[in-house]
Amino acid sequence: MSHRPVAVVLALGLALAACGTDAGDAGGKQEITVWLMKDSTTEDFASRFETEFERDHPDLDLDLQVQEWNGITQKVTSALASTDPPDVIEVGNTQVAQYAASDGVADLSAKKAELGGDDWIPGLAEPGAVDGKQFGVPWYAANRVVVYRKDLFEAAGVTPPRTRDEWLATTDRLDEGDVQGIYLPGQNWYVLSGFVWDEGGDLAEKSGDRWAGSLNTPEALAGADFYRRLQALGDGPKDSDEAKPQQTDVVAAGQVAQFIAVPGAAKLVEKANPALAGKLGFFPIPGKTADEPGAVFTGGSDLIIPLASPRQEGAYEVVKALAGEKWQVELAKAMNYVPNRTSLASAVGDDPGAAAMAAGAVNGHATPNSPNWAAVEARNPIKEFLTEVLTGADPATAAAEADQVITQALNSGT
Repeated sequence: MSHRPVAVVLALGLALAACGTDAGDAGGKQEITVWLMKDSTTEDFASRFETEFERDHPDLDLDLQVQEWNGITQKVTSALASTDPPDVIEVGNTQVAQYAASDGVADLSAKKAELGGDDWIPGLAEPGAVDGKQFGVPWYAANRVVVYRKDLFEAAGVTPPRTRDEWLATTDRLDEGDVQGIYLPGQNWYVLSGFVWDEGGDLAEKSGDRWAGSLNTPEALAGADFYRRLQALGDGPKDSDEAKPQQTDVVAAGQVAQFIAVPGAAKLVEKANPALAGKLGFFPIPGKTADEPGAVFTGGSDLIIPLASPRQEGAYEVVKALAGEKWQVELAKAMNYVPNRTSLASAVGDDPGAAAMAAGAVNGHATPNSPNWAAVEARNPIKEFLTEVLTGADPATAAAEADQVITQALNSGT
């Protein structure tokens, strides 16, 4: 799973023009080619970064190139196998293990301390590390929060909860008459993942060189049971995800007290129903206790340096700048992203949605760090497992069936 699905509703537009010169041209500057993904930043941010970076590094010339997400996996794979690849590539955080398996990505472990690695948010740092080596450098993150109707909360006499038990009780109070306490589609497996992580479980676990699905464990089953109890306090479908139908359209058209999404989804709701402008608020997904928010899936991007690039030093300077404090704060403000460092969460404090997202990001996680995880998502037995649980099937039986599919996918080719 790449990081862009959770970021795309936040994005503005991006149109970068290549402007570097080849190494050896007049002036003797070395050109550094950087692949950034469409909608990862704004044109203004990119332009300012290019200008200031080249001012601070007069021997380097940036060639910023925008790539489409569609087909990017094969394009990056081919680039890593070439003799003259781009020098820096933005990749989805959960794709790092897949690319590192090609042996074509530079190991940046020795630079981790200099890059502030001890302060990186875990949902980006963990998938960027493979077999104890840091191949991906966190760039930006986004995660889900609870978007709620402030007017419906006030009418019900409730406030945003801080624990799971409070969340259930609050949602039950809200689920009255024509008001849905929460709109939670039955197959939102990212949300389920957070509940599983809260219980101390995971979607799959590695032992030696082999992976095994781990839904049929007490921890994962407890997470699924909480999902079932929460989902029952609304009218969300049991056999589809947040895209079918688009949950923002459902929220805009009806009396929905809460839904779980990235903060940018609130803008889509207000666009579809302007009467809701100013009525939407945000809070982090509650955890089991009030001292820590609930676990969330961290989507976002890492930066990698192809091993075959002959311009390693220049490439590292670009990564160092983009991942550094100044441009992390600038990017977070421009895009409502979460900065790559926990200590920079206050940088987005002026925006309520981004602030809630940053508060939740401290308990961020990623999918199992296997190069074959994409094969799991292609079939996605986790969605099927959720539907089985919500429609009355035996949870352990459904989990065991899903684990078989996960295990086979993760061990394919090993």
